[in-house]
Amino acid sequence: MEGVQNAGQVLPKDVRVVSVAKECCSIEINDQGAGMVLDVFLFLAWEPVNVSRLLIVDDDVEVLALLKKFFVQHAYEVDVAADGEAMWAAIAQQRPDTIILDLMLPGEGGLSLCQKVRAQFGIPIIMLTAMGELSDRIVGLELGADDYLTKPFAPRELLARLRAVQRRAGQAVSAADERSRPVIAFAGWHLDITCRELRSPEGVMIPLSGGEFDLLVVFLEHPQRILTRDQLIDLTHGQGHDAFDRSIDVQVSRLRRKIEPDCKRPDLIRTVRNGGYLFTAPVTRS
Repeated sequence: MEGVQNAGQVLPKDVRVVSVAKECCSIEINDQGAGMVLDVFLFLAWEPVNVSRLLIVDDDVEVLALLKKFFVQHAYEVDVAADGEAMWAAIAQQRPDTIILDLMLPGEGGLSLCQKVRAQFGIPIIMLTAMGELSDRIVGLELGADDYLTKPFAPRELLARLRAVQRRAGQAVSAADERSRPVIAFAGWHLDITCRELRSPEGVMIPLSGGEFDLLVVFLEHPQRILTRDQLIDLTHGQGHDAFDRSIDVQVSRLRRKIEPDCKRPDLIRTVRNGGYLFTAPVTRS
């Protein structure tokens, strides 16, 4: 595809647009090097667990493509819209957990949209703008924005702010969340989230370090899906860790020794060449 016209703009040829209700669209990045094609097929076969959904609203298609790819790689589901009309259509189709909203939009502006979204839905919002005036930031926050980021910005800073907003909004794993899913079962094993206890199929309690527990929870919340090392680092450690940190491999090795019948031939946590790790067992909650 050489290019697609969208509101007077030509999208890059490696971006596919699927129209949904008045120009609301989703963007799929055809990036074999990032391993995203395989992830897409796995999503069709398996429903992700506790994956946060974002709606990014910006009239710059290059920004939409960049942020879409970045957040998908960090285990988010992402919808995009180019203006307010498309934003409302996307919300009506599937309500997002958080909205990243550009201030300067064609038609109705970001400040007005922010105020209406917070009044009607209470969805957390991060505002983006190329304008760095203090008065604009103050008005945005007073109208209901949870945070404000000035362009240009580093995607990882936006990710850090997003996680902080979600923690404040109670979307991160909390005590309430843990009580709603206290025991997770897989392959005869049972993990009690509240008590942080792992029991074998024979009922023997298996001690876990903090890192092993966090890693196991991440796998159990993303079963039958390939997770890259970068994703595992971000999901278990958050910001501030080197993307080339090999500690995640050490944690995987230690966890395998505790839950695999044969850690030299692992079946529950499989290594996917040039991909990452795949937790193979079905997961249930009680």
